[in-house]
Amino acid sequence: MLSYAVLIMVPVLLVGSIANSVFVGSLREQTRVNIQGTLRQMTDNIVYKMDDTRRISDMLYYDNTLGDHLYHYEEGWVSYQATKKYVLPKLQTTIAATNRKLWLSLYLHNASFREIYSNYDGADPLTRGNRLFDIYQMRRIADKDWYKQFPKEEVGKTMRWVRIEDDERYGRISLLRRLIDFNRYEQREIGFVRISVRLSDLFESVDYRKIGEGTTIYIADETGRVLSASGGAGADADAGAPQVRKSSASEEGERFGQAEAAGHLAIRQTIPELGWTILAHVPTDIIERDSAKVRVLTLLVCAGCFAVFAVAGVFVSRFFSRRVRKIVSVLNSFQEGEFHKRIHFKGNDEFTRISSSLNEMGQNIGSLIREVYLKDLEKKEAELTSLQAQINPHFLYNTLSSISRLARFGQVEKLDRMVRDLAKFYRLSLSDGKNIIPVFDELEQVKAYIDIQKTKYGDRMEVLFDIDPAIVGFRIPKLTVQPFVENALEHAWRGDRIGLRIAGRLEGKTISLSVIDDGVGFHPDTVKDIFGSADNAKAGYGIRNVDQRIKLYFGRQYGVTIASRPGIGAAVRIAFPATKLKEGA
Repeated sequence: MLSYAVLIMVPVLLVGSIANSVFVGSLREQTRVNIQGTLRQMTDNIVYKMDDTRRISDMLYYDNTLGDHLYHYEEGWVSYQATKKYVLPKLQTTIAATNRKLWLSLYLHNASFREIYSNYDGADPLTRGNRLFDIYQMRRIADKDWYKQFPKEEVGKTMRWVRIEDDERYGRISLLRRLIDFNRYEQREIGFVRISVRLSDLFESVDYRKIGEGTTIYIADETGRVLSASGGAGADADAGAPQVRKSSASEEGERFGQAEAAGHLAIRQTIPELGWTILAHVPTDIIERDSAKVRVLTLLVCAGCFAVFAVAGVFVSRFFSRRVRKIVSVLNSFQEGEFHKRIHFKGNDEFTRISSSLNEMGQNIGSLIREVYLKDLEKKEAELTSLQAQINPHFLYNTLSSISRLARFGQVEKLDRMVRDLAKFYRLSLSDGKNIIPVFDELEQVKAYIDIQKTKYGDRMEVLFDIDPAIVGFRIPKLTVQPFVENALEHAWRGDRIGLRIAGRLEGKTISLSVIDDGVGFHPDTVKDIFGSADNAKAGYGIRNVDQRIKLYFGRQYGVTIASRPGIGAAVRIAFPATKLKEGA
């Protein structure tokens, strides 16, 4: 037994030593990766807020109606109506589209447009009043260097994050962007937008406590100057809020060198677009604090293994070997995902308890897998509900405006028809709370929408339905076709008329619905933007909405495709499986 114990102890200690080294190294690396991931999450939060600000600017940049008002501004009652009924509500809606506080400055080339601004008496506009937007004439910035040096316009892409004017004084940064007239061939500049946000709001997620006590997180600009700090002497230890700090690049480098020498680890993460850097000084004891526990645990495991092996050596037999093989067989089944297998031993020994535990574990894991699967389904349903709720509110606003005009001019018959069609449209939109509806109901809703638009446009629009009757019984996510018809009627007009063809075919096991127009078509860059990265919200929000919903329901192989040639027209194809699905909640 002594020789057997020695032979057992040597490999156990050797394996334990190797395992300890591997575990400690893995733990250190994992801690470093976790800290890097935390910094990446902070960066992602900053980028999200920047993208949200860019989305706010998109509401002005891509609004053709706003461009028309700003380009054709006229003195007198027309100008008053344009300002009161559209321009000012548009700016208010833009500011209200985010729960963050922004200051929007709009500079216009149209000299007839009246300036509307507040006197802030040298104070930060973000701390004054409820109306956080001002309208100025372009002459106020025409001689500014930052305006003169603004890069040449590349449609949908040219914008800059810079600190100008009094931004540095009040701890802000501004998004600069032109407004151009998309309704004219030359696409000339009609205005300039400046959206200012506080750095403290942008860096709200930067909190040293997310990493650990003793950590200091700095945000430095491209020159190395510290703009904000959290933790250590650079922030309020109670609030953990970022504090504005300034230093030179050389002072910053010296600080980090001292931190490394003092037993701190410096980890960096770059903020895209700004070229700024998040730098974290992490005490090495945060990384090493669990290493001692791992070493003690390794020694305990080694001692336990030695004891178990020593005792097991006395009782090794064919009987126990068979039981071990059965247990291994069940474990292998678990590893391969087969959690329905069970093992039963007679008696009241360790193997019996192990088998009971394995059976219970298999049952628990199977239940957890089912629970995770159900949670995943619930998450997808929540995502679908959120996506379906994002119907363009301008449709209702425009329809009610049309109803108001019909009432004003006494066109009672058209007024009655439009009100009935609007009621039918929203009755079909409700669909008794169902997310999945028959293709027939979807097409009925599209027809109700088209009837509303026909009342508005009359003979200037022509619509042809070419639907295979075989597809009307299949089911489809609601509000799938209508956004494309709406998109065509908003953006595809060529001259004063437009033609639409709505087709539906059964192609094997796939249903194909198409919305085809003879309008101006999509620009190739617009199609790329629509199906670009998930955080690209510059164009095609409704199209991307429908594409995501179909993929969530049916898989990545289905969705929306676009074929278009500028000046000729566009064809949007919606593909989904021809299956009889259960009705959604």
